[in-house]
Amino acid sequence: MTMTSRERVLAVLNHQEPDRVPIVIGASNATGIKMKPFRGFKKLAGIEAEDRYVYDWPELGTALPDEESMRRLHSDVRPVLDRFPKDIEDRIHNRPPHTPFIDDWGSGSKEIEPGVWYPGIHPLADATTIEELENYPNWPDMDDPYRVAHVREQAAQLAAENEYAIMATPWLLFPFERGFAMQGMDKFLYNMAAEPDFAKALLEKNLELCKTLMGHFLEEIGDNIDIIKIGDDLGTQESLMISPRMYRRMLKPIHADLIQFIKERTKAKVFFHTDGDVFNLIDDFVEIGVDILNPIQTSAGKMANLEELKSRFGKNLVLCGAIDTQHILPHGTPDEVRQEVRRVINTLGQGGGYMVASVHTIMDEVPPENILAMVDAVEEFGYYPLKG
Repeated sequence: MTMTSRERVLAVLNHQEPDRVPIVIGASNATGIKMKPFRGFKKLAGIEAEDRYVYDWPELGTALPDEESMRRLHSDVRPVLDRFPKDIEDRIHNRPPHTPFIDDWGSGSKEIEPGVWYPGIHPLADATTIEELENYPNWPDMDDPYRVAHVREQAAQLAAENEYAIMATPWLLFPFERGFAMQGMDKFLYNMAAEPDFAKALLEKNLELCKTLMGHFLEEIGDNIDIIKIGDDLGTQESLMISPRMYRRMLKPIHADLIQFIKERTKAKVFFHTDGDVFNLIDDFVEIGVDILNPIQTSAGKMANLEELKSRFGKNLVLCGAIDTQHILPHGTPDEVRQEVRRVINTLGQGGGYMVASVHTIMDEVPPENILAMVDAVEEFGYYPLKG
């Protein structure tokens, strides 16, 4: 029996087999497509639509696909996002070309070559004391109603149509990554070891602000939501950024608090995005209430072992991602992409509990032919019963 996209996703979230494996693409920065390959995809697919960006943020560079493109991509989800306060929005859009992008926290990016932006503005780079945090003048106003004023109507319309699963992303950076934004990665990781009281206080401040925005967002969206995305990148190609012991002492309580806060306010499933080899923390994620793990970076250490991921965690977690963006999508042929999608589906999709997505954003190096090969392979190989 053919399902709607929403029925398909809900079945998987309940660890049931749908009619086919769902596709999550175009719904957030973590499951998106950079503008260059998206333009190539539109040209290849014969779609004429204006270029729009996630968060209306060109420097981030991730496309916000139009509805015709989402349908051609066979995407089973539709996004609901927040936005910057109006004064920040205006300041960002009206600044001189090529000047640094500064967000509502005072952190930001610099243009390192034409059209390429890199995080390089860290307003608390030299801070090491709690007093400096208390005196920082530019903490964002998470109570600004403009951030979420559009959310209720947008979500209600999607819910009334009842065709697609609704995936909400009410903030881009969460407590750990926000620490990097405010201090720089090297400095914040150093302070976690050398100045743990300070690092903990910064994490807790970030958490407080994230919860404030999350509360307003969830109040506006009501019951019209199926998935809520959060996350913090914790892994590298071969291991973790911090030890499991440090994660459990300093960061796990932060994540647990945020997830508890969310689950007290919504029945939506918690989608946790974390890059790299995070295998040694997956039991922790299950314990604190993560429902969906993304992006399953198959090029990173133990995350390549899809059989073990499925056998050990498949009963407790929905797995989302696993289509490699490091080698296969940018450098493979369309047929190699097809066969990789087939392999991943047949490993992670048995019995349900898997949603196809690329490993993080589809980057500039990916040919548009391979984007179509990925999504069309799901139509070819993703229907149940899986053919192997």
